[in-house]
Amino acid sequence: MAKAFKHGSTHKPKKKCCKSKPRCKRCPVVLKRLHTTGFAERREDGDYVMIDLVPKRVLKEARR
Repeated sequence: MAKAFKHGSTHKPKKKCCKSKPRCKRCPVVLKRLHTTGFAERREDGDYVMIDLVPKRVLKEARR
């Protein structure tokens, strides 16, 4: 099972999604889903900053 993202950590998305199942944690689709659920915030340079500790359950759902 995937480890949860920590509060305040920054993640740079990959250039292109590989569409594997489950998606990797650096996939732009996963980070976008975390952004829409309110766990991540997108910076102007394209990186994502985790606002809160992302539970494993939420991360697993975003990677589906």
